[in-house]
Amino acid sequence: MAGIFPMRIDKIFLHILLLAAVLMPSIGVCSGASYPEGFVDVKEIIPSVILDIRYFTPHNFVGERIEGYNAPRCILTKKAALALSNVQKELERFNLSLKIYDCYRPQRAVGHFVRWARDIKDTRMQEEFYPTVDKRNLFKDGYIAERSSHSRGSTVDLTIVPVPVPEQEEYKTGQRLYPCFLPAEKRFKDNTIDMGTGFDCFHELSHTANPKIGVMQRVNRLLLKSLMERYGFQNLSLEWWHYTLKDEPFPDTYFDFVIE
Repeated sequence: MAGIFPMRIDKIFLHILLLAAVLMPSIGVCSGASYPEGFVDVKEIIPSVILDIRYFTPHNFVGERIEGYNAPRCILTKKAALALSNVQKELERFNLSLKIYDCYRPQRAVGHFVRWARDIKDTRMQEEFYPTVDKRNLFKDGYIAERSSHSRGSTVDLTIVPVPVPEQEEYKTGQRLYPCFLPAEKRFKDNTIDMGTGFDCFHELSHTANPKIGVMQRVNRLLLKSLMERYGFQNLSLEWWHYTLKDEPFPDTYFDFVIE
């Protein structure tokens, strides 16, 4: 099957057992910043969660730090953070942890994306994040929009990592880039369990239920999806990493406070 490594059947079976276990009914740091009422720093609710806030760094599809990200923090509505803490507790039973790429996103950051998308000549990160997509089609294909559910405060981009957490490759501006849809050993060496693509990969293999990914990758995505849905989140089918709390407290409000 294309896009996966050779794998042992016993390893697949182990992951299937893990998935079955989490599907069964369960048995039973302060940032100092000021955010609107109803929002929290997720580290205050889930101290053990792993953060890799990509838009605070240049390792994203734009290639530079995004406006509004003045600190590498995950800010969410308290309701979403508490729901997410239950997912983390489930994973910790199996020496796993959530790893978060993005949480609340200021509207000014969305504006930064929009301006970048309209600059057709800026393709410095294309080789990794959108190698098969014509940048002129980013709006038409739905990859970039004028508004994002992240700005409402109850959407999170995330994955799963093993514990102890493996060392992650350090990204250096200007380094050689590899397509995000390549097998895990050939793309950027993230430290997550294999989800079939890298984060923010503008490619059909990022669609959560894409049948072209490998068996282990499907099991891993289902593990994340099952736990997130159990605690009230809904997946965006085009992005395996993207989840929004169904009963979000601010469904019609798009915030623009800075993350600091």
